[in-house]
Amino acid sequence: MTRSLATAIGFTAVLMWALLALLTVRTAPVPPLQLNAMTFAVGGLVGLVWTLATGGLGQLARISWRVYAFGTAGLFGYHLFYFSALRLAPPAEASLIAYLWPLLIVLLSGLLPGERLGAGHIVGAGVAFAGAALLIADGIARPTAGALPGYGFAALCALTWSGYSVLSRRMGQVPTAAVTVFCLATALLSLPAHIALEQTVWPQGLTGWAAIMALGLGPVGLAFFTWDVGVKRGDIQLLGTASYAAPLLSTLALVVAGTTAPTGKLALAALMIVAGAALAAYAGRSRRGVTPGLGA
Repeated sequence: MTRSLATAIGFTAVLMWALLALLTVRTAPVPPLQLNAMTFAVGGLVGLVWTLATGGLGQLARISWRVYAFGTAGLFGYHLFYFSALRLAPPAEASLIAYLWPLLIVLLSGLLPGERLGAGHIVGAGVAFAGAALLIADGIARPTAGALPGYGFAALCALTWSGYSVLSRRMGQVPTAAVTVFCLATALLSLPAHIALEQTVWPQGLTGWAAIMALGLGPVGLAFFTWDVGVKRGDIQLLGTASYAAPLLSTLALVVAGTTAPTGKLALAALMIVAGAALAAYAGRSRRGVTPGLGA
């Protein structure tokens, strides 16, 4: 598999994550740990299908328990923090703080063997983040004390997912099939924690149940498998910067659905995100000595 193909596969996760916040809001009032258990159970089933289709079932027994512990902590921790942040703080503020993770991936990737962080990567990620912030800024109001725990959970989101993604690069020899166990273990961990700490609240109506299934099939299912391929074999710095397409695509989906009107601010944010990703891509190609536009 070429580096370019792996990067493209990884970017499909970003496309699926563009629906994460919208679907999470639609699952209210399901509490965070229960939501973890339900969506990751669906995601684990998606993983079993992936693993059987790729012939990787026999590989699972040969993977170290330390790898399973690492992956489960990453998925369980990030989504617990993310769902909690959206429940406890206004979605706009929580989303903006949580979306520090692509920028952190770009910065932390410079510590990886064989990777070098250039000024183009940093500037590109910064421009893309500014574009994402421009999109979310309309929903931001004066911070309130009651929302502070939600802001804290959002910050933990960014730290958890950037750390998980960068460290996954160090485990490039671990087959993607391992993500199946990460998902199933996350669901199993979430269930007793939910029973001990939360009151069970079922989704409301067909919309709520459909959102649960959609989360498990895409943003909390297949997306983790394609992301694993991308961060292990693709251009992780370009993937980090390109991840800012998720809030842009979320807004564009609302425009297409007629929920949000197209504005000049949306166009400017799109331009900034695309420009930031292009700058990071150019920096990556220059580092490898490849002429932009020719080859991978």
